[in-house]
Amino acid sequence: MRTVVCQEPGRLTLEERSVPTCDPGDALLHIRRVGICGTDIHAFGGTQPYFQYPRVLGHELAGEIVAVGDGVDPRLLGHNAYVIPYLHCGQCRACRRGRTNCCRQMQVIGVHRDGGMCDTLAVPANHLVTSDTLPLDQLALVECQAIGAHAVRRSELAEGELAVVVGAGPIGMGVAQLARERGARVVMVDTNPERLAFCRDHLGLTHTLNPAAEDVAAALAALGDGELADAVFDATGNPAAMQQGFDLVGHAGRYVLVSIVKGDITFHDPDFHGKEMTLLASRNATREDFDTVCRLMEAGRLPANAMITHRADLAKLPERLPVWCAPGSGVVKAMIEVDSPDPTQAEANNAPDHRQ
Repeated sequence: MRTVVCQEPGRLTLEERSVPTCDPGDALLHIRRVGICGTDIHAFGGTQPYFQYPRVLGHELAGEIVAVGDGVDPRLLGHNAYVIPYLHCGQCRACRRGRTNCCRQMQVIGVHRDGGMCDTLAVPANHLVTSDTLPLDQLALVECQAIGAHAVRRSELAEGELAVVVGAGPIGMGVAQLARERGARVVMVDTNPERLAFCRDHLGLTHTLNPAAEDVAAALAALGDGELADAVFDATGNPAAMQQGFDLVGHAGRYVLVSIVKGDITFHDPDFHGKEMTLLASRNATREDFDTVCRLMEAGRLPANAMITHRADLAKLPERLPVWCAPGSGVVKAMIEVDSPDPTQAEANNAPDHRQ
């Protein structure tokens, strides 16, 4: 089967590998869609902190279940599914508390172990969620949106509160949409005017601010009757922006770091204490967050498909990803389409016939 491997920062190769075996408890997913995430881009660029090379990227995955191992319900066969890529131990304190998203032994498909930029992937069957209603594109977007759902849930955002999302990438767009579903007043902040226009035109986010052209804190105070934000979400992946975000949080407010970077983030302690600010990290998502996103997608309340601006076949990825990562590419969300025949069937068709 075809497999795209990130050999080192800045270099992808297309290889042929054997179709994986289907061990007990696993299922084989014939990959049909792979969303390109900021994690993939940072891994390709060498700035993802949990990453080792070589690695097969890809964790925003959707496809068809084509085989199941012992102990797995055979009725899953033939159904489309998305992948919950966070493989947790179930035994550590975080897991026992239901915080499987930050398991002490976390293994993320496409980060800590090889991911879905291939024709077929073996996945623990309990990390596959089937759907007979959502199309493949939307199934591949569930994980991205679940990140936003988790961040918003962590913030305990309430109706009517002023929520500021810094970073108008796919994760930030997901956070903004889920914050709006909570009834918050949402402001998107980014230095890219094209991204801000996209948020207004395609996602219906009416309040957008560009810190390169206006005083964001002053604009927020005008929106908040003299107060700054109740909750600020950073989705930039930029250390300088993450530090500046502290200045946008109002008294008794919350700051949620959805981004992760290599390095230290600092803040001015008197201001932090004076506001009695709450600082939160938001990592990955739980099944509850995935279910929230699916429910909203099925109800037509998340226009996630609008984020897909670029597409390519799996075999073209080594040449397309560097282009998509370049400044000015205009990419919001790129989607890999894997439309080759199911390799497990090809192997079966080529197997010797032992009938007599």
